[in-house]
Amino acid sequence: MSGAPAIDARYDCIVIGGGHNGLVCAAYLARSGRSVLVLEAANQVGGAAVTREFATGFRVSAGAHLLHLMPGSLISDLDLEACGLRLAAARMPTTAIAPDVLPLAIDPHDPAALAARSSADAAALPVYHARLRRLAAAMQPVLENAPPRLGTDSWRDRLSWLRLGWRIRRLGRRDMRELLRIGGMCVQDLLDEHFETPLLKGALGFDAVLGTNAGPRSPGSVFSLLYRMAAEVRGGSALAQPVGGLGALSDALARAAVAAGAAIRSDSIVERIIVRDDRAAGVVLKSGERIRAAYVISNADPKTTFLQLLGGEYLDTGFVRRIAHLRARGVTAKLHLALNRLPRFSGLPDTALTGRLLLSPSLEYIERAFNHAKYGEFSSAPIFEITVPSVNDASLAPAGRHVLSAVVQYAPYELAGGWQHEHQRFTDLLIDTLERCAPGLRSSVEAAELLSPPDIEREFRISGGHWHHAELALDQFFIVRPVPGAAQYRTPVGGLYLCGAGCHPGGGVMGIAGRNAARQLIREAA
Repeated sequence: MSGAPAIDARYDCIVIGGGHNGLVCAAYLARSGRSVLVLEAANQVGGAAVTREFATGFRVSAGAHLLHLMPGSLISDLDLEACGLRLAAARMPTTAIAPDVLPLAIDPHDPAALAARSSADAAALPVYHARLRRLAAAMQPVLENAPPRLGTDSWRDRLSWLRLGWRIRRLGRRDMRELLRIGGMCVQDLLDEHFETPLLKGALGFDAVLGTNAGPRSPGSVFSLLYRMAAEVRGGSALAQPVGGLGALSDALARAAVAAGAAIRSDSIVERIIVRDDRAAGVVLKSGERIRAAYVISNADPKTTFLQLLGGEYLDTGFVRRIAHLRARGVTAKLHLALNRLPRFSGLPDTALTGRLLLSPSLEYIERAFNHAKYGEFSSAPIFEITVPSVNDASLAPAGRHVLSAVVQYAPYELAGGWQHEHQRFTDLLIDTLERCAPGLRSSVEAAELLSPPDIEREFRISGGHWHHAELALDQFFIVRPVPGAAQYRTPVGGLYLCGAGCHPGGGVMGIAGRNAARQLIREAA
C-alpha cells in the first residue's frame, strides 16, 4: 500500500473498546442524538464480561462471573430486560467454607446459623452490617457523578463539594466519627472489634480485599469494603447470575446501544489515536483504515490509552510519569473447571451451590495468602470466590455435567520463575485445595483452565491483567483516579475522554464509569 489510507467515515464519537463500560457510554451518547461508533478488537463485545466455551460443551463467564454492582437505575434506564437480559439467579446467598470446618451461611438479615456458633456474633452482625450500610450510603452518590475539581470557581464543582459534605453531615455525630475513624483502617482491626468467629471474619474480610493488592492488615482495606457496599446501596444489583453468563449482559448492552443508534464493529483493532491541532480527531485501525471523529472515548485502561494509543509526545512529562507509575498489576486469577458431576462440598447441602462459596477460613489465613504476593510468589493456600453457575443455568454445560468458576487470590502478575513454568503447578495446587473441601472433586474434572494475570492481560487486553485497570486505593480513587489531570473523564488532550474501569469509580461490572463519562461529554459539548 502506498501513501496514507483514505479516511472513509466520520462520526461524532468513537468509543474504543466494546467492554460493558464502552457499550453503556455508547448507548447514552447515541441517545443524545450523536453518531457513535464502537470499535472492539475482539470478535465479540463485552471485554472481560463475556461468555465463551473453554472445553467442548462447557461455557463460562470468562472474566467477571457475577453481576453485582450495576445500579438498578442503569438497568431500567437502558431497558436491558427488553434487550434480552434475564437472571438465572438473584440475591444469591453467600456461604463460608473451610477444610474440616462446618460451612457457615452469611446472612446479616438472618443470623440464625451463626447463633449456633456464637450468640455474641449473631447479635453483632446485623448491627455491624446496618452501620456500614449507612456509611456506604453516604458514599454512594459520589460513585454516580463525575468527581468535582479542587480549587476552581465553577459553581458545579462547589455545589458537588457542598452536597458531599451535607451527606456526611447528615450521618449524625456518631456515624460521622465512625466514618472518620475507620475510613483508613485495616479491616482486620475493624472485624476483630466486632466478632470472634474466625470463619465469619474471614468471609467478611474477603470482600475487603477481593481484586486488590492488599491483605486484611493493609491500611485502607475498610475503604475497599465500604466502596463495594456503596455500589450495592439504592437499587444496586445484588449478587446475580444472568442467563447465559455475563456475556448475555454485554449482548443486552450492545442491543441497547444499537437501538439508540450506535454502530458496533468487532475485529477492529485501534492502533493509534489521531491528534490534530492538539485535539483528538479520530483513530487509525491496525488495517490502516482511518476514521474521523469529533470526540474519542477510550474504554481501554489508562496505560494502554496514553502510552500506546496516544503516545507520550502529546503529553507533558509529569503526566506521562504519573501514568507510568500507576499501580495496575493484577494479583487475581480465574479458574474454570469442567466437571462430570455436581461437586459436593463437605457439610454443604446442594441447594447452597445456587450461591457463592467463600474459601477464606480466617483473617490470618488471608494475610498469610497475601504474604506470598509481596515476594512474587503465588499463595500456597489461596482464597477463593467459588460459583457453580450450571446449577442455576443448565445451558452452560452438557446434561448431567457442571461448570465451576472461581476467582482466586493471590497470583501476582510478575511471578518469580515466570507463569510459563508455574502455570500447571498453580492449577494443580488450586484443585488440590478445593479437593480438601469437596472430596472427590479432582476425579470429576474433565478439563481445567487457569487465567493468570498475564493471561487476563492477553485475552482481555488489560495492561497488567488488573480487572480494575488500576489498583483501587485511597491514592488512586475519586478526584485522583486514575491520576490528577485525567480524573473527570477528560484528558489533557482535547476531545479525548476515558470511560473504563481505570477512571472513577473503578472496576466491577457497574457501567457507572461509562454512564458518567457520557454525561460529562454531553454536558461539556453542549
